[in-house]
Amino acid sequence: MDNQKILDGPSPSFIQRRINMLRWIFNPLAILEKRYQQYGDVYVVAKNVTPPVVYISNPEALQQIFSAPAETFDSSGANNVLLPLLGDRSLILLDGAAHQRQRKLLMPPFHGDRLKAYGETIRQITQQVIGQWEVGKSFNVRAAMQEISLRVILSAVFGLHQGDRFEKLRKLLTRLLDGVGSPVSSMLLFFPSLQKDWGMWSPWGRFVKLRSQIDGIIYAQIQERRESNSPHDDILSLLLDARDEDGQPMTDKELRDELVTLLFAGHETTASALSWALYWIDNLPEVREKLLQELDTLPPNADPSAVIKLLYLNAVCCETLRIYPIAINTFPRIVKSPIDIMGYHFETGTLLLPSVYLTHHREDLYPEPKRFKPERFLERQFSPYEYLPFGGGNRRCIGLAFAQFEMKLVLATILTQYDLQLANQTPIKPTRRGLTVAPSANLRMVVKQVRSQESPALV
Repeated sequence: MDNQKILDGPSPSFIQRRINMLRWIFNPLAILEKRYQQYGDVYVVAKNVTPPVVYISNPEALQQIFSAPAETFDSSGANNVLLPLLGDRSLILLDGAAHQRQRKLLMPPFHGDRLKAYGETIRQITQQVIGQWEVGKSFNVRAAMQEISLRVILSAVFGLHQGDRFEKLRKLLTRLLDGVGSPVSSMLLFFPSLQKDWGMWSPWGRFVKLRSQIDGIIYAQIQERRESNSPHDDILSLLLDARDEDGQPMTDKELRDELVTLLFAGHETTASALSWALYWIDNLPEVREKLLQELDTLPPNADPSAVIKLLYLNAVCCETLRIYPIAINTFPRIVKSPIDIMGYHFETGTLLLPSVYLTHHREDLYPEPKRFKPERFLERQFSPYEYLPFGGGNRRCIGLAFAQFEMKLVLATILTQYDLQLANQTPIKPTRRGLTVAPSANLRMVVKQVRSQESPALV
C-alpha cells in the first residue's frame, strides 16, 4: 500500500501471527481494545501480511465505505469462514448482481404488515417457554432465550410449531451450533486445516453429519411446500412465490442456503442480545425501575405495535446492542479498485474491516463507553456510521427490523409477568460464541415472584 498517510500497525512474525489468531479467538475484545490504544482508529493488522487487513472505527471513514457504490468492494470472498455453515448461495456470500437479486427477493417478509403478523407468534412462544419457570428456582438465561428465539424463527421461516419435523430440526440446529459454540470448537471455522471429515469420531465429521441431516429436513420442507395447494404465510412460502426481475424463482439450493442463513442469523444473535438485556436490567436497579414504570403505562389490551414504540424500552435495547454488539465487526470489504479514504490510499485487494465494537466504544461518541446507559439514545440520535449493530451500507442486515421487534416483545412479555434476579453477583463477561460474541454460558437468573399470569402489554 502506498499511503498518503502512514498506516500504523504491528509487524509480527509467522509464529506470532498464529498466536495472535488464537488470542483473537479466545479474547477478541481485549485484542481490539489493545490495538486501538496502540494504533488508533485506522490501522493495519500486520504490516508484513499480503493482502493487508485494515481495521477501521472512524465514523468519517465508515461513511465513505458504506456510501461507496456497490461495485467498489467485493464482500463475498472475505466471508468464506461462513461457507461451510451457510452455503455458497447465501446472501452473505454473494456479491454484485447476484447479491442485489437475492436481497430484493428476501426483503419483503421482514417489513411492513408482514412484520406485524409475527407479533402474536412471538408473544405465544415466549409465554410457552417462560411458563415453565418456577418461583425460587434458577434457570440458564441463554438456554431459555435460545429456546424462544429458535422457536420463533422456526415458526416464522417454516411455519413449524410442533410435530416430528419441528422437534428434529430444533434439536439438530441446537447441536450444530453448540458444536462450534465454544472458543475451542469455533477454531473449526477459523482454521480450514481442521476441517477433516474422519467420521463421527472427529469434530468436523460430526458437523458434516449434522449439517446433512438438517439439509434433508429443509429440502423435504421445500418439496412439501412446492406440492402443497394449501395457503401458508411463513417466509418459506413467500420466498417460493417470489420472482426476480426476469420472472425467475429461487432454485432449491438458493432457498436452502437462504433459509439456513435466516435460521442461524435470526436465532443465535437474538438469543445473545436478549440474554445481555436481562443481565443489564437486573444489574442496574435504576434501569429496571424506569423500564417497569414505562411498561406499566400500557393498557391491558395494548397492541404489540404500542410496545415497540416505547421509548425507554427502545433505548435499553439499543444500549444492549451498543455495549456488547453480537457481531463485533461488519462484513469485510475487499477493495476492487484503488480508493482513498480519509487520506489513506488503499490498493486493490486490501481488506477493510469496519469495527462495530470499537466504534461503539469511542469516548467522543459515547462518554463512559463501558457504562450501560440507555439515556444516550434518548438524548441524541446517532448516525448509521456511529451506531451500527446490524452493519452498514448494502450489507446491512435485512432482518434488523425483525430482530428489534422480537427483542422488544420478548422483553416486555417477560418483565410484565416475572420479577427476576441474577442467581449470583459474579460479573458476566463476553465470550466467543462461534463467529459472534455472547454472554458467558454461566449466566443464571432466579424467579423471585410472578407479577402477572399474562402480559398486560400483549393480550
